[in-house]
Parts: sequence; structure tokens; C-alpha cells
Amino acid sequence: MAAWTWRFEKADGTEATPAVEPEDFTTQGDAESWIGEVWKDLLEGGVEQVTLLEDGAEIYGPMSLEAAEGA
Repeated sequence: MAAWTWRFEKADGTEATPAVEPEDFTTQGDAESWIGEVWKDLLEGGVEQVTLLEDGAEIYGPMSLEAAEGA
């Protein structure tokens, strides 16, 4: 079974520690729903962008969390 995870980064691509404990998700939809719920907390905690991974392979990203703030 695939494991969907997020990589948390600062704007320059260096790794950032998330303010919210991340999970491993069984579907892409679950991972995207979770990021939709916690992105503000992540942004406030210093995470500026995220990349979605499936079993360690990049699916998309980096995606800016600051762009979501203006949406």
C-alpha cells in the first residue's frame, strides 16, 4: 500500500520542522485534505512550502503555503 507524506520546507527549500505532527496517509485525497486543514498552523510555525510524496517519490511541489493565504 502506498504511503503519502508531505515534506515541509522553508522558502529556500531547506527542511523545516512542522508545528503540526504529520501523518502518513493511505490516499492522495487524505493527504490533501489534511494539508487543507492545517496549512495556517504550518505557516505560522515556519513552514513556507510543502511537497507531496508517494513512497518517497515527489508527486508535486514545492507548493507555497503563502499563496493559499491570499486565496
